[in-house]
Amino acid sequence: QVQLVESGGGLVQPGGSLRLSCAASGSIFSIRVMGWYRQTPGKERELVAVITEGGSTNYADSVKGRFTISRDNGKNTVYLQMNSLKPEDSAVYLCYGEITSNPFLYGKNYWGKGTLVTVSS
Repeated sequence: QVQLVESGGGLVQPGGSLRLSCAASGSIFSIRVMGWYRQTPGKERELVAVITEGGSTNYADSVKGRFTISRDNGKNTVYLQMNSLKPEDSAVYLCYGEITSNPFLYGKNYWGKGTLVTVSS
């Protein structure tokens, strides 16, 4: 089984920075896509940023220019550097991975349990 574990969440002031990490472990052949989503009470889960195994990235318009996603394929880990944080960035941030166990199967979607980010003065 595949497991995603996030870390790095916490309380920061507006304008501050935070770096999230997510490490994947288990039966992994390849991680096609890895990224971050966020969710707040009463809202649908939304994409924050994703990165493919080839290094292509996609960001939500609301975080473009402030957040940077990266990955370390050797460690099966994805990072999210969050700068210039705003109160509206407060949410549970969930790690996402599209992961294959062998080269002949389609990837399956996996989710971490989430890490809480609170931006408040």
